[in-house]
Amino acid sequence: MPKLKKSIFFVISCLLLLCSMWVNPVSATEARDKTEVMRDIDEFMTQSMKANHIKAASLAIANNDEVFYAKGYGTFENGQNVTGGTPFPIASLSKSFTALAVLQLADNGQIDLDAAYASYFPGLSPRDPHFRDITVRHLLNQTSGLNDKINPDMTRTPQFQSLDEASRLISEVQLAHNPGNAYSYHNPNYVLLANLVESVSGERFSDYLKRHIFEPLGMNHTFSVSTTLQIDGNEAVPSGHYSSLGRSVSQSEPLWFIEGPAGIVSTAEDMSLWMLAQYHGRLLSPDLMKQYHEAGAIGPYGMGWLADPQDESGGRTISHSGIFWTYKSEETVYLDEQLGIAVMFNSGINAFVNYSAFIDGIADIMRGEKPEASFVNGRNMEIIMIALILATLVWGVYAYSRIRRKNQRLTISRLILITVGRLIPILILLFLSPLMTFIGGGRVLPWFGIWTTLSSPIIWLVAWSLVNIGHLASYYYIYVQNTKKGRISKTMR
Repeated sequence: MPKLKKSIFFVISCLLLLCSMWVNPVSATEARDKTEVMRDIDEFMTQSMKANHIKAASLAIANNDEVFYAKGYGTFENGQNVTGGTPFPIASLSKSFTALAVLQLADNGQIDLDAAYASYFPGLSPRDPHFRDITVRHLLNQTSGLNDKINPDMTRTPQFQSLDEASRLISEVQLAHNPGNAYSYHNPNYVLLANLVESVSGERFSDYLKRHIFEPLGMNHTFSVSTTLQIDGNEAVPSGHYSSLGRSVSQSEPLWFIEGPAGIVSTAEDMSLWMLAQYHGRLLSPDLMKQYHEAGAIGPYGMGWLADPQDESGGRTISHSGIFWTYKSEETVYLDEQLGIAVMFNSGINAFVNYSAFIDGIADIMRGEKPEASFVNGRNMEIIMIALILATLVWGVYAYSRIRRKNQRLTISRLILITVGRLIPILILLFLSPLMTFIGGGRVLPWFGIWTTLSSPIIWLVAWSLVNIGHLASYYYIYVQNTKKGRISKTMR
C-alpha cells in the first residue's frame, strides 16, 4: 500500500508539473540568462548599424510584465553617448497615439466614431459636398477620400502652422474618391483628427496627450511638437542624417507640419511603457481596445496601426513605421506573445536599408533563434553603387575614345536610335518624381526626400547622363564633319 501511495503521489506530481508548464510556458528569454540575451541584442544592433551607416539608435523592448531592455547606441555629433533616455522623433508611430486620444473621447461619449467629421464643426464650408460623408472612422482608417495627389502635404508651400489653419484644407480640396471606398495613406487625415481632439476636449492637442496618455502611462520624457523645426532646434535630440555613397551626412529635417500624424518625440524607456500598455488593457474599455487593435474595413490599416490577425509566429500583431527624411522608426507589438519592440534611428529612409529587419532580428533573439543575415544592407549596396559609378566613368572614357577612333559614318536613322538610347538616364532623372509617386503608392515626395532616399542612385544616373551627353556630342560632331566632307567631295566632282 505505501508503494502504491508513493506511485500515485509520483504520478500526480508529474501531472501537476506538466500542467504548470502548460499553463505557464517558459519563454525563450526566461530559459536563457537575461545577460546573454542582452549581449546578443547589443552585438546584433552594433553590427546592423555599422552595416547600414547608422550613427545613433535607440531600442525599446517590452516583454510580459516588464521593460525588458531600453538602451541607446552610438553617439551625438559631439561624442556624447546615446542612452535609453535620449529623445528621438518617432514620426508616424505618433498616429497610434492620436487614434488613442480619439478613442478615449469616444469612450467618454464625446465622439461618435461613425458620425460625420463635419458634424463637429458646424462652420465648415467644404468645397466638395462629399466631404460631409467623411466619418471619424474613415479618417482613422485612412479611407476618407483624401490623398497626396489632390493634397500633397509634404510639398505644400507654405506649410501650415497650426491645427486650426490645417483644417482649412477642407474648403480647398476636392476628394479623390468617395469616403470609405478606397484606402490612401495620407497624413492630413490625422491632422484633422488632432484638430477634432483639440476641439472636443477643449485642450491643446499636445496638452491632451500629456495629461491623458503620457502622464498616466509614466511616459514623462515624451512630448508632442507641431513642426519639424521644433525637433531641429532641440539639442537633446541627436541630429538627423542621410546616407550617400557610404557616408552618413548630417542634415536638418526640412520644415513640415506634423502635429497629429508625426509630431511625437519619445525615448526608449517611455516607448517600452507604451508597448506594455498595448496588451495590459490600461488604455480603453475592452470593446474599444479590441477595435483599436483591429484592421480596417477594407485593408490592414486600422486605427493608427497596421493589424495582422496572424503573423508568422502564429499570433496577432500590430505595427507601424515612421518616416522622416533624416530620422526613421519601427515598432511591432506581438500581442499574443506579450512582446513589443521599437527602434528609433537618427538616419532617414533609404532605398538600401531594411529598417524592419532590426525588429525581425531582435524578435528572433528574444525567441531564442539566430537572426538571419542578409547581403542586402546599406554598406554592401553602397559599395556596389560606387563600383557602378566608377565602371560607368571608365566605360564612358573608353567608349568616347572608341567613338572618335572609329569615326564611323552615321545615317540620320542610326543617329536617332543612338540619341534615344543615350537619353534613358536623363529621362529617368526628369521623371523620377512621378515614378517615386507611383512606386510609393501615390505619395507625393519633395525633391529633398527623393535625394535623401536615393542619393547614390541619383549620383550614378547623373554620371551616366553626363557620359552619354559627351558621347552624343561626339556622335553629332562626327555626323556634322562627315556631312561636310560629303558635300565637299560632291563639289569637287
